[in-house]
Amino acid sequence: MNTSQTITTGARRFSPRASSSISMGRKIRSTLALLLTGLATLAAISLLMYLLIFLLLKGAGAINWEFLTQTPSAVGEAGGGIANSLVGTFTIVLIASLMGVPLGIMVGVYLSEQASAGSAFANLARIAVNTFTGIPSIIVGIFVYITVVKTFGNFSAVAGGIALAIIMIPIIARTSEDVMRLVPGSIREAGLALGIPTWRVTLGVVIPAARSGIITGGVLAVARVAGETAPLILTALGNEFMQSSIFEPTDELTLRILKY
Repeated sequence: MNTSQTITTGARRFSPRASSSISMGRKIRSTLALLLTGLATLAAISLLMYLLIFLLLKGAGAINWEFLTQTPSAVGEAGGGIANSLVGTFTIVLIASLMGVPLGIMVGVYLSEQASAGSAFANLARIAVNTFTGIPSIIVGIFVYITVVKTFGNFSAVAGGIALAIIMIPIIARTSEDVMRLVPGSIREAGLALGIPTWRVTLGVVIPAARSGIITGGVLAVARVAGETAPLILTALGNEFMQSSIFEPTDELTLRILKY
């Protein structure tokens, strides 16, 4: 086959009609994919809205000032509230945040800024963080029960806060590391070029630049642990009355829902 025949064959093979057919096929597949993803998104949002509307319709009428300010009534009696559960939830989550947020951020800072790429300890730390992120919360509850509750001899808000803090740390650490890695290296280099120590560049430049992402990770971690029930069964236990100390059994909203 000579050159002219090859050109003619190529022109026939890639004619405008064939190109139009290929383009039409791609448009059809693209439209179908867009339609399927849109339907999946609509289904997820519809389910979420259904649950939200169902909760509002069924629960809005039961919420009043007495419900929010009274302690639970005896079983079988009308009335009562969740005041002790609200206070207990705030106390336990606050304890968990005070312990978990700083530790999680420090771990994330180390993995992002201080650990060298080939460090065996850094690689081990990353594996540990990723592993702990997926550990079931009941395992954390059992661990804290054995190490804290049995050691000191009583259930308490502190034990519950420790359990929730352990769950929070890997979530915040992973989020903080990922966010700080997104900060351009030129910003770090500019600080170092001015003679600023590495730790000062991290605290004064990198962390403020990634502040919004770190805060988002902290909020997500708090929201995650605020809905935990399993570890609190083995640590905080619950209480029918308003607790007077963080070192005694404490009620919590998810525990109250479980009991009801």
